[in-house]
Amino acid sequence: MKSYNNFDEIEHDLKRLNLERQIALEKLKGIQYTIKEDLQPPNWLNLLFSIAKKYGAYYFIRKALK
Repeated sequence: MKSYNNFDEIEHDLKRLNLERQIALEKLKGIQYTIKEDLQPPNWLNLLFSIAKKYGAYYFIRKALK
């Protein structure tokens, strides 16, 4: 535990901690926005199409080698 010698040190730490808290909240807002964007239906469709392309290419190569 930190010991303080005067009120200025306490106020300085309180301001620093408040700024760190505000930064953390802004990061959470950014993460929330990113998650909302990732869960939109068009993003799911892009994912499904990319999986279908990979599977289709794999299936085609497998049939061609037989």
